[in-house]
Amino acid sequence: MTTRIESTATTLSWIPSEAVTGLTKAAFETGFTHYDPPPPDVVDDLEGLRADDRFRYANVLTGWADVEDGRIVRAGYGDAEGVLMGSTTVRIGRLGATFAAIALPVLRRDPEFRADGSVVLTQTCGGRTALPAPRAVPHPPFVKLQAPLVWTTLTLTIHPDGRAEPGLAGASPFPRHWVYDAAGALALKSGLTDYSAWSAHSFGTRTPWGEEDSPALTVEVESAAERVLSRLLMTGAQKPRIRTLAESELLTLQGEPGDELYLLLDGVLRVQVDGQRLADVGPGAVLGERALLEGGRRTSTLTAVTPVRVAVAQASAIDRERLAELAASHRREDVPA
Repeated sequence: MTTRIESTATTLSWIPSEAVTGLTKAAFETGFTHYDPPPPDVVDDLEGLRADDRFRYANVLTGWADVEDGRIVRAGYGDAEGVLMGSTTVRIGRLGATFAAIALPVLRRDPEFRADGSVVLTQTCGGRTALPAPRAVPHPPFVKLQAPLVWTTLTLTIHPDGRAEPGLAGASPFPRHWVYDAAGALALKSGLTDYSAWSAHSFGTRTPWGEEDSPALTVEVESAAERVLSRLLMTGAQKPRIRTLAESELLTLQGEPGDELYLLLDGVLRVQVDGQRLADVGPGAVLGERALLEGGRRTSTLTAVTPVRVAVAQASAIDRERLAELAASHRREDVPA
């Protein structure tokens, strides 16, 4: 008897605030073009999000697998188009115009059948951005207008028991990429955006349509309490200051006094207690609340695994009830990695 399993994985790619650097930042800050609000936690209307200009592009991987005697014997890709390119709206005064991005051919690897009976489907989607971006070149005129490529390499692992797991095997260094499972729920996030590297190198052979892919650094999704707090911190009356850390730099040291709350905007921080690694956290994580609630001393050491941008808020920016809710939802210091 043959049983067919069908599943889907999706990435949405979007431009968060504070992610753009260099010459192009002025275009965002002056309103010529725009950052994107975070996508929803659950995607149930992808076309609606595209119509509302909520993402720059989407990679939709649909796949199937036939199971016989507890093993997957055949697998393949569905008939979905694969890539949904968004658009970019630019404004000068009261005038606005919308430009569509250009999709490149979808790249699909042959199904990879594994020893445990599962199969992995891998699909790369992306294209050329709607507007060219300025980048430095080592010859006159020293600045060139050219649209870099954006992409995600999405995986879907299907197991004989019906489970399906999305993954992000590769991605352009910019923009930010969120990964959704078959139910449309947010499952993973890319941990780091690097606008400078993307604008300088994501052309020609340095892309999946040439000879290279860029490995993606992924992190787990933050808690619902953190998502609520992050919105309050960034939109409240007391605006946080933005701090940057280099790789290996300390944000907090266990045992030291601390009276600030942190929202990780970009990059990955390592949580350590007594020298033991407990977790690596990524964008959206809110940290430092236990020191504010439990005596004013840091309960863990936070170290930058990558370059990091973090919003720093005073304790008075958030009421203690919300801090207590957050502390109860993710006691990272109590659960070893």
